[in-house]
Amino acid sequence: MDLKTSLVYQVAKLRLRRIEQYATRAEELQAEQLRHILARAARTDFGRRYGLTRKTTYSSYCTDVPIVDYEGLKADIERMTRGERDILVPGSCQWFAKSSGTTSDRSKYIPVPYLHLQDCHYRGGSDALWIYLRNYPDSRFFTTKGLVLGGSHSPMPLSGGKAFSGDLSAILVEHMPLLGDMLRVPSRETLLMSEWTAKMQAIVQEVATARVGSLSGVPSWMLVLLKEVLQATGRESITEVWPDLEVFFHGGISFTPYRSTYAELIPSERMRYEETYNASEGFFAIQDDPAEAGMLLMLDYGIFYEFIPLDELPASGDYSSCRALRLEEVELGRDYAMVISTLGGLYRYIIGDTVRFTSLHPYRIVITGRTKHFINAFGEEVMVANTDAALSEACRRDGRARVSEYTAAPRFFLDEGKGRHEWLIEFEEPPRDLTTFTSDLDTALRALNSDYDAKRYEDMTLLPLTVDVAPKGLFHRWLESEGKLGGQHKVPRLSNNRHYLEALLALVTPSSSEL
Repeated sequence: MDLKTSLVYQVAKLRLRRIEQYATRAEELQAEQLRHILARAARTDFGRRYGLTRKTTYSSYCTDVPIVDYEGLKADIERMTRGERDILVPGSCQWFAKSSGTTSDRSKYIPVPYLHLQDCHYRGGSDALWIYLRNYPDSRFFTTKGLVLGGSHSPMPLSGGKAFSGDLSAILVEHMPLLGDMLRVPSRETLLMSEWTAKMQAIVQEVATARVGSLSGVPSWMLVLLKEVLQATGRESITEVWPDLEVFFHGGISFTPYRSTYAELIPSERMRYEETYNASEGFFAIQDDPAEAGMLLMLDYGIFYEFIPLDELPASGDYSSCRALRLEEVELGRDYAMVISTLGGLYRYIIGDTVRFTSLHPYRIVITGRTKHFINAFGEEVMVANTDAALSEACRRDGRARVSEYTAAPRFFLDEGKGRHEWLIEFEEPPRDLTTFTSDLDTALRALNSDYDAKRYEDMTLLPLTVDVAPKGLFHRWLESEGKLGGQHKVPRLSNNRHYLEALLALVTPSSSEL
């Protein structure tokens, strides 16, 4: 560790000791968060509605406050966007993180009050760095620049320009502390540009000659930028452009389908990949140990966690009868829908992500999918974690194939009482033989998911999956047509209906589906 990085790291040691207490004081830390959240909620219209005080017990909180999704808080949030005070948080809220909208076509606006921004999102970013430096003392992080790729923001029309909405990444850039601004490229003005194509061109111009040591962003969009940098510089690899590059802090989507592509673009033995779980609603988890599966659940960010067993989650969206578990009640190896209460004004809010615990002392999780992004048309219960891993295995067997984007959905053959999964895959590098790749993908998915395997037995319920090859750029064109190009927007990987798949296929010309 160089002198500058070493000096900054000394400040982090006290914080790291606090994080070490997660293994022994998890329940106590979570109880502290709930008391803090309830004390603030008591000063709001929401808190008065449900009789919340700092002394409200967890049992009473569960009894009195229902579990809700965005629709359950939408009316209160709209009041906040119009400038009304003391609705979900004390005082007013100026900033709202606009959802990527992968669960529906309408936008969602998540309040991001300043306290939540500081105690949760920025603390998560700094903790990710301190943990990284602890694990890799040879880092020269503070002698280089960090390349950040994010979205933009704009005034909200409902508020007369007094409130702003945008990607969470843009809100973070807007309020970035001075030290972060000094260490980051590109400039704030460039990062907050709204037109994505012009923004990418400006970013490339600024960063191509910078001394970049770290990357932060969503893997799919960062990959687009890296290719633009290579094209602009004429270099063969990113390592040639930025020889000091040492880490990519990534999140938003699974890194598994992109790992081999990044390894080829950045052929450096020093390169590391650090996963974080940061959403519009909060910063939840950080990869803390390279030898352990899963990310460390962060327990003192002003967030109180509850978990609903996924097999008990009602399809209707009515969560009133759901049994929510506290952290100390969860089990290893079981999928849960995560429910959060936060200093940001979300109370017993089901965020739509599903997680599985890989460790309980301390608590570590992996993201397994979305409550609305899965395929269970025939009782197969296929999650995104299954399909990501199956794709990775099929690519490994092929030896050449690399995937850029994909989505999958069921097809029904009602006259036969059967069906199959149809995949649309955009390849960075196509497989040597599509038929063999498709068979390997089906075999890998059967090995990873026993329910899928059971339905595939002798083709009794599910026929072998099929793969259509998407032309390059198709998924980006679809996102652009939906007004979701750039930033933190993501392509839905799985759907229990054919809405996304059919929309993508509609953009494909008859000849473009050929390899």
